Amino acid sequence: MRGVRSERWRRVASQVGRSVAVWIVSTLTMLVLAGILPDFRLQSAHDDSATHIAVTAAFGAGAFGLLSALVWPLLIRLMLLVPAFVLGLLVFFLNGALLLLALRLNPTEQGDAAPETAVVVAAVMSAVASATGAALTVRDDDAYRSRLYRLADRRRGSGPTCPSTQGTVFVQLDGVGHDLLLDAVGKGLMPTVARWLATGIGVGVGTGRGPTHRLTPWRTDWSSQTGASQLGILHGSNHDIPAFRWYEKDREEVMVCNRPTSAAELQRRAIEATGDTGLLTLDGASRGNLFSGGAEEQALVLSIAARRRSRETRSRAGYFAYFSDPANAVRTAMSFVAEVGREIGQSTRARARKVRPRVGRGGLYPLIRAFATVVERDVVVAAVMGDMLAGRTAVYADLVAYDEVAHHSGPISRDAEKVLERLDRSLALIQNVAEHAPRPYRIVVLSDHGQSPGETFRTRYGLTLGDLVRAGSGLPVPRRARRTHSGAEARAAVRAALRRPVEERAEQYRPSSRRSEPIVLASGNLGLVSFPDVPHRMSKEEIDARHPALLSTLANHPGVGFLLVRSEEHGGVVLGPFGEQIPLDELDENPGPLADFGPGAADAVRRTHSFPHTADIMVNSWYDPAEGEVLAFEEQIGSHGGLGGAQAKAFLLSPLDLSAPVENGAELAGAEHIHHVLRRWLEETDGPQVPLTERQERRAA
Repeated sequence: MRGVRSERWRRVASQVGRSVAVWIVSTLTMLVLAGILPDFRLQSAHDDSATHIAVTAAFGAGAFGLLSALVWPLLIRLMLLVPAFVLGLLVFFLNGALLLLALRLNPTEQGDAAPETAVVVAAVMSAVASATGAALTVRDDDAYRSRLYRLADRRRGSGPTCPSTQGTVFVQLDGVGHDLLLDAVGKGLMPTVARWLATGIGVGVGTGRGPTHRLTPWRTDWSSQTGASQLGILHGSNHDIPAFRWYEKDREEVMVCNRPTSAAELQRRAIEATGDTGLLTLDGASRGNLFSGGAEEQALVLSIAARRRSRETRSRAGYFAYFSDPANAVRTAMSFVAEVGREIGQSTRARARKVRPRVGRGGLYPLIRAFATVVERDVVVAAVMGDMLAGRTAVYADLVAYDEVAHHSGPISRDAEKVLERLDRSLALIQNVAEHAPRPYRIVVLSDHGQSPGETFRTRYGLTLGDLVRAGSGLPVPRRARRTHSGAEARAAVRAALRRPVEERAEQYRPSSRRSEPIVLASGNLGLVSFPDVPHRMSKEEIDARHPALLSTLANHPGVGFLLVRSEEHGGVVLGPFGEQIPLDELDENPGPLADFGPGAADAVRRTHSFPHTADIMVNSWYDPAEGEVLAFEEQIGSHGGLGGAQAKAFLLSPLDLSAPVENGAELAGAEHIHHVLRRWLEETDGPQVPLTERQERRAA
């Protein structure tokens, strides 16, 4: 007992000592800033003695520290109603307001600062205090753990004693392909991953130790995008998701994977199809994802963003856990502003150098990029840290930073490589926190798809896929080609953060008043053509009878790789140039236009053909196997969503003490296959068995 009390008093003394040290450093910082900034003073109109000025600085620094600790969390909880972008900007002004209040509390009323100066002083003091506290606790495990606990989800509540069995953290690096990961390791961009893989990966990355993880490639479905992949991974079924966006004739509605209402509906369908609520049903957490996976703990999850606001569905709750620390708030806000400036500078330089290929990066894109690469990353990583410290059994988190930048800067651009470096540091931080968690953790890293480079279809040919379809249908084509919308997944995280289901522009997707006109949708380098006035999926024969030139116009265009249509004679056929027509059941012997798309292409096409909501015409762009390039039907120079190149080759990086994902020589194919592998690993560590209880069934409904 005496030893316990002694240890407790030692911790208290250590904490008091650190607090005093931070107070002293903050006081000195305030004195230095008062000497540098003309609109910030710590003395009255009459010259005060050095002692009076020092006392004023000490009082101001102490009051500012106390207000930051006591008032700031309450302010942030109130600011949960404010959109994330606005919150990032308000952080500076709120911090400045706290400093002004601290100066006003001084009984001598000697301190004063202009409002704009108070913002600068508060930001500097928060950053210095944070750095000082971190430096003092760098070798104190207890203090380090306590500091990390402040980042945990404040709503986790009091649960049962943490089990000693291993937990599992799944980190999804959105859009990072298998070969790209190896290339990044070889270049030294991802030392944490290199250390896990140890020898044999790249040049000069060996650590002298054996590997702790294995790297396994896996092949995506034809719809190589986050909606299809993540739904399959988390919920075990991505049946009837032909693309990122598609038109459902029976509902007369366009489904878009990163639209909150669509995400909620897709999750409901998957639960109905599989009979369980998801991979994370028991003691799980879902962070930054499109779908919940059945987790009780959720933050920045799109499928709940369309529901009525409640304690259970408050997707932005992860913001409070992170921004309740003013030092975190200031640091992230400053990084946000820096990232906006970095993007503006990089895009300006690309235009000046006439870099090709290139897409427009103006408008709100710099803000969206900064949100994805800074705010979303920081909040999600902090939530994962909190989940580990809370001892949760299974955590699945999606980091969308690379995918967003690669869409607009290119998959192998220097811009994208910088993002990979920062993502690797996030993995290192998660691994570091695992050492302080109350239970051991295995860290599994995976991707949902890769990205294939190439210029846009519109840039190369001067018209969109929609214009080409209209021309082949005998309809007038606008003289000036319209710009297509980009469906980057980062917009999903933005919508979840804002809790506003900002829909795509209606005129792009809703049927025309002339219902005979086709609806043309783009999903990366995959295009979908539907005729809304025909209630069923049209056959090749019906399309030829209505628009005799349409299929040949599309199939013979140099920017099109192949078409998939239903056939009354053959069931389904793949169409290529010069009248090439291959029935689906003959593709294994004669792949025809699918030959360049590699093994597995025929199976992926046949599976999509079986979906109830597959479009009347499925259009996959041209693919150059030598360069790995495709032509996106959206405004993206790094794209995914169809077949061709790196987009269809994702990766799974798993600890060696877990069973191998597949037997030697077997192929890991399809997101549903990944789900079964991950579930098996959870069962190996006595994790959630994913039963569907009556209570969970009601909640899912």
